[in-house]
Amino acid sequence: MGFDQELPQKDGDDNDSEGPGRNAERSFHKEKRSNETHQSTTDPEARLYKKGDGRPAKLCYMGHALMENRHGLAAGGIVSQATGTAERETALALIDSRYPQGRRITLGADKAYDVTQFVHDLRERSVTPHIAINGHLSKTGVPRKRAVDARTTRHAGYELGQRCRKRVEGVFGWIKSSAGLAKVKLRGRERVWRLRPTI
Repeated sequence: MGFDQELPQKDGDDNDSEGPGRNAERSFHKEKRSNETHQSTTDPEARLYKKGDGRPAKLCYMGHALMENRHGLAAGGIVSQATGTAERETALALIDSRYPQGRRITLGADKAYDVTQFVHDLRERSVTPHIAINGHLSKTGVPRKRAVDARTTRHAGYELGQRCRKRVEGVFGWIKSSAGLAKVKLRGRERVWRLRPTI
C-alpha cells in the first residue's frame, strides 16, 4: 500500500528539526516506532507489520484466503488489520462461515499457525490440523514447543496436506499479478475489502 512516508507520533511530539518552511528536515535515526506510539495520518486503520526478523515494518493490512485443497480453488477471503494474531483469528472465522460444525475436515497451514491455542480451537471444531511444524530454536537453543503432535503427523494424509497447502500461494500470486492488487491505493479496511476480486 502507498502511504505518506511520515508516520507522526500520536501525541504530536515529533521533534522536527529547526529549519525554514513547513517541511523541515527530520532525523528518524534511532527512533522507535510502534502501533502504540505512531499512526498514519492518511489511513489510521493501517498497522505497522513486518513479515519476519530483519525485515522492515510497513503500514499494511493483511489479506487472507481459504482454499479448497482438492481443486485449488479459493473458498473464501477477507482483509484484516495487521496484528500478531490476525492470521489465526481470521482462519477460525473463515472456517466457521464456510463449514458447519461437526463436519470433519482437515486444514493445511504454514508454521505460523503452529500454536497450541489455535490447534485446540481447530480440534473443538472437528478440524484436523495439517499444520507445518515450527522447529525454530529459542535464543538459548531450546526447541520451540510444538502444537501438532503424532496424533496428526503419523498419518499419510498429513504429508499430502503439507504439499497441497502450498497451492494457496497461487491465489495470492494471481491477485498480485493479474488482478492488479499488488499495491492497493485506497485507504480504510472497508474500501480495500470492497476492491477484492470476485472469488
